[in-house]
Amino acid sequence: MNAPVKPPASEALPQWRLDDLYASREDPRIELDLAAAKRVNDELVALKGRFVESRADAKALGELLDKGVDLYEKAVNHLWSVGAYASLASSTAKDDSAWAKFEGDLRARSAAIGAESLFFTLELNELEDAEIEAAYKAHPPAARWRPWMRRVRLSRPHELSHDLEHLLVDRSPAVANWTRLYDETLARLEARVGRERLTLPETLNRMSDPDAGRRRDAASGLSKALEERTPTLALCYNTLAFEKQVEDRWRKYASPAHARHLSNEVDGEAVDAMVEAVVERYAATSHRYYALKARVMGRKTLDHWDRNAPLETVQPRQYGWDEARAIVLDSFEALAPRFADTARGFFTRPWIDAAPRAGKQSGAYSHPVTADRHPYVFLNYMGERRDVLTLAHELGHAVHQTMCQPLGTLLADTPLTLAETASIFGEGLVFERLLAEASKAERRGLLAGKIEDGLNTVVRQIAFHQFETRFHAARVEGELGPDEIGGLWLQAMGESLGPAIRMNPGYEHYWGYVSHFVHSPFYVYAYAFGDLLVRALMEKRRADPAGFTPLYEDLLSAGGTRTYVEALAPFGLDPREKSFWAAGVDQLERLVDEFDALV
Repeated sequence: MNAPVKPPASEALPQWRLDDLYASREDPRIELDLAAAKRVNDELVALKGRFVESRADAKALGELLDKGVDLYEKAVNHLWSVGAYASLASSTAKDDSAWAKFEGDLRARSAAIGAESLFFTLELNELEDAEIEAAYKAHPPAARWRPWMRRVRLSRPHELSHDLEHLLVDRSPAVANWTRLYDETLARLEARVGRERLTLPETLNRMSDPDAGRRRDAASGLSKALEERTPTLALCYNTLAFEKQVEDRWRKYASPAHARHLSNEVDGEAVDAMVEAVVERYAATSHRYYALKARVMGRKTLDHWDRNAPLETVQPRQYGWDEARAIVLDSFEALAPRFADTARGFFTRPWIDAAPRAGKQSGAYSHPVTADRHPYVFLNYMGERRDVLTLAHELGHAVHQTMCQPLGTLLADTPLTLAETASIFGEGLVFERLLAEASKAERRGLLAGKIEDGLNTVVRQIAFHQFETRFHAARVEGELGPDEIGGLWLQAMGESLGPAIRMNPGYEHYWGYVSHFVHSPFYVYAYAFGDLLVRALMEKRRADPAGFTPLYEDLLSAGGTRTYVEALAPFGLDPREKSFWAAGVDQLERLVDEFDALV
């Protein structure tokens, strides 16, 4: 890929407006929402002790549960709105210290308010299951909170005393500053690439350029830029891992990933089965594909910067913003008009920020804010095929988040294992459209891109998971230096990429830009989980398109009210079985077979 596309004036890339939330840092509505959160929270605090006191009176307990969770959700809505604004605004201004201070101060104030209601979930978990069930029966309106209560109960064996839980909340804003330091370090990163100075997104983009020399220069520039910052990045990672280690020990989690499994409502055994199914097929998928790609490119082996290189040396196809919008909306329309109509609203309103610019962080996301607001979509659009797919991915999230809104904020909140479903599905729909419209000459390149996307989403994310697992295991013995972290990185990446990809000097620093390691430990397996899950769903759609759509709409509209097992049951799928994951990997291998036939 090249430097950011400069579209014609008629296709200027959108930048969002956040005044649907707040007009500025000085907007008085911010203080009003914080005050409202405090007022509602105080009303909840006034109920402290009454839940346990009412355990013998099912009707009274049911009424209290309904009232208490309703108050809790109202407080969450006020606090999350303010927090979302701070996060969204600062993500496009990482070079502005005023926004960093604003976000940090708001985080501290929100934590102080939220800490007062810590008693709530702790007290609910003092109740027995039978008492809660009796309360639901005696006061049926309370039963609507059953899915949220199910999640609360998952943490029951791992809760600490009220004072210790309060301490953790009080100190969380200070701990979060390590993440802030990491983010600001990467946001200020500039790589020297030839005569240019490129941001992190621009440098990563350049590493898919059709010109090998430009890819090499970008990789070299990024290696040097990361190496200069590695001491800071390693300190952030080590510190946050130690913080996690201490908390995990106190909470008696069985493994460093245990907390993530609970938040995802997924069995650790299912994740292990998925990892095993993917790792077992490294040779049949990634190793084989990269060897084929090397042969196509006239090489025996590829440098690591060739991993996502286009097969053709001509300039890759560019997609203007209007064209990308049409492709995504048409693809969504083919599934169901409701999906396209919902996505269209994000283009007609200032709810997307797509323009790359100085100070804007890398990556892409869709932020749901709260159920009484609308999501915002964030990406760095540079006009390549992958950017069109990223747009589809994030709009898939946005559609999913919008469809969940009638449930309310607490019930709409979807575990990561299902949260990636609509996004990856949206990506798949767009790819199918691109492939169907491609000429024979374009087909090989598109197929290669699809395989690489699959490898990046499944194999690479599982390799990331392996790296994280090994890092956290080693961190128990003490702090890891940058060289040690780099060694673990090279080991995990080498296993997944295979002998056809060289681990060139400098690649040992590349762990430093993978923000999930710092932001959300063990998040990465959710991408593989979601991708393989979607492959299974797309097979169901191919078998019965008409019957699939209503089931799929129902799955998305259910938000977080169902576990992943319950959500997939209507499709006749059981993700607890290793064969479920192996079938998804089979699909990826078949794509490699198809590519092999074209080579």
